[in-house]
Amino acid sequence: MDSAQSAQINGRREQGNPFKCVAPYELSGDQPQAVERLTNGIQSGMRYQTLLGVTGSGKTFTMAKTIERLQMPTLVLAPNKTLAAQLASELKEFFPNNAVNYFVSYYDYYQPEAYVPQTDTYIEKDSSVNEEVEKMRHAATSALLTRKDVIVVASVSCIYGIGSPENYAEMAVFVDREVPLDRDEFIYRLIDMQYDRNDYELERGSFRVRGDSVDVFPPYMDNLLHFEFFGDEVEEIVEVDRITGEEVMSYASTPIWPASHYVTNRPSVEKALVSISDELRERLEDLKKNGKLLEAQRLEQRTSYDLEMLETMGFCTGIENYSRHLDGREAGEPPYTLLDYFGGSDFLTFIDESHVTVPQVRGMHEGDRSRKVTLVEHGFRLPSALDNRPLRYDEFEQRIPQFIFISATPGDYEERVSEQTVEQIIRPTGLLDPEIVLRPTKAQVDDLLAEIQDVVSRDERVLVTTLTKKMAEELTDFLLDQGVKANYLHSDIGTVERVEILRELRMGSFDVLVGINLLREGLDLPEVSLIAILDADKEGFLRNKRSLIQTIGRAARNVSGRVIMYADNVTDSMRIAIDETARRRHIQMAYNEEHGIEPKTIRKAISSIMDELSEGKSAQEISTSKALADDIALLGRDEVLRMIDSLEEQMAEASEALDFETAAHLRDQAVSLRAKVESTDEDDALARLKATSRRGSTMGTRKNSGKHRRR
Repeated sequence: MDSAQSAQINGRREQGNPFKCVAPYELSGDQPQAVERLTNGIQSGMRYQTLLGVTGSGKTFTMAKTIERLQMPTLVLAPNKTLAAQLASELKEFFPNNAVNYFVSYYDYYQPEAYVPQTDTYIEKDSSVNEEVEKMRHAATSALLTRKDVIVVASVSCIYGIGSPENYAEMAVFVDREVPLDRDEFIYRLIDMQYDRNDYELERGSFRVRGDSVDVFPPYMDNLLHFEFFGDEVEEIVEVDRITGEEVMSYASTPIWPASHYVTNRPSVEKALVSISDELRERLEDLKKNGKLLEAQRLEQRTSYDLEMLETMGFCTGIENYSRHLDGREAGEPPYTLLDYFGGSDFLTFIDESHVTVPQVRGMHEGDRSRKVTLVEHGFRLPSALDNRPLRYDEFEQRIPQFIFISATPGDYEERVSEQTVEQIIRPTGLLDPEIVLRPTKAQVDDLLAEIQDVVSRDERVLVTTLTKKMAEELTDFLLDQGVKANYLHSDIGTVERVEILRELRMGSFDVLVGINLLREGLDLPEVSLIAILDADKEGFLRNKRSLIQTIGRAARNVSGRVIMYADNVTDSMRIAIDETARRRHIQMAYNEEHGIEPKTIRKAISSIMDELSEGKSAQEISTSKALADDIALLGRDEVLRMIDSLEEQMAEASEALDFETAAHLRDQAVSLRAKVESTDEDDALARLKATSRRGSTMGTRKNSGKHRRR
């Protein structure tokens, strides 16, 4: 976005309320110095800073206080939907009088368009959209265009194209009771913004007309907007409760934002038709010149049909593949994304768990491109489809004025570019990082067995990390033969079983959990007092400094936490991890002594999760059982939503790997859980899922979207 566009968007914004952090406690430990240094760094123009904060040190509160000090619109980027939801929830509590929004992918189910040349298999795009998440996405963009006190918590979805903010803002209707507006003109404007007329049942993105009154249900609101007209005058603008019909609030004026982020006026569509036709002609000549007659025929048929649909209806299936033409972008020019809605250089960006998030952002572009190149080469899409893509990392960087990376183990990139690293080591709870003991690998299993027996006698738990799946399974078998209650956990274990295994560990159904990579976010096991790292001196991904520090941190939940590293040599990674843990432990001990804090293990309630797993029932039997509903009630909505997000992540991975049977099975599990959470019948949930499903793209109008779904 150029400076003129940024100025135009910024000119529409109102000041809003000042950022005010509301909390029942004040900054403590080393939080005050962290806020001070980060604030000074931003104000002095530092582009890259890192907040090195350990788990439990209150990094989110530090983030909130920094936002309050700087009074800047803020983007918080998280590595997945689960962490994004947690951050958004916490920040909403800290900023009740400001706009805190949640922006993640709105797909409950997504099967990308793909072609498998080996089997000559074409897979059509199929998806279902979560209406509630879509509402929050619209709320985020509308807030960014109308006020300055905005915090958006997003996943990497924010680097994918969502349409031009300039078109989005220009197409909006600003209704004012003092400004003349004809009812029919208002209706035409709503249709141009891709609202559907429905005089019987209002859904988000639709409107109804009753005489001189018009009711509009914007996609970013929970209630309706009721407009009363008299001639060319607007007599009344009222927000109405969608259920009871009661008046909630009266307005003197209000904007109505488009029903889709991908709105395009008719002149732009006409222009796009010409440029698409020109590209098609050039591409057909190239394919025929290279003897690819089948590909040429396929491309001509598909594109000609799309052109007819665009000309007559204004949309077509897969319209996002023509986004470059509709936006008027040049070949290779990056798409518009959420970042463009911030409208310039005056905003702040936090990247949470940066050691995970930064590599994710880097990898999105190539992963998306490889699939589309195959479609282009075999005549399913024009080359311009390659410009419907996520941002490259260099393009992402160009759009972010100032970064604050947040991680307990910053990556090499963050360490290289950061102009300042701010530490936040002290935990208000007083819990210490664990003691680390080095033992030789000779007879490591026998030594481990003795340690396990000692820990189990105190009714505490043990985590053991190995290097391979086979070793994890064989060690578990050995421990079972020795009378130790043990289980293993690795990537072959499904999401539901994984959560159940962790619950059983906490409950004491078994005492030892053997795994490969026990670093998953949210692995919170206060009952674990011993972590054993086998073959700690085998350098690699599982034994580098970051993995070791993260693994050691799993024992920081228990006041008696210890870590035993079995190694014959002390590698550089081990030395760094040991020294860093000792340093953090010393800092916390000094703080505890100075303030008279006695560390105590924080015991959390253990929630039941699908007890029927232990009875050997199938996933389908479990998903429809009443016991599952009872367990969900005990577990809590947030934790169940984390399970659903995990299932959806596995579904997306299976879909990208073209394993659509597995993706469909995972989708069914996620839908079943969601039906229980929302207290509705599973059949109704599935029916609603199909009804909200959209083939093609959100760039198209909502009209007749249900008719396009293949049953």
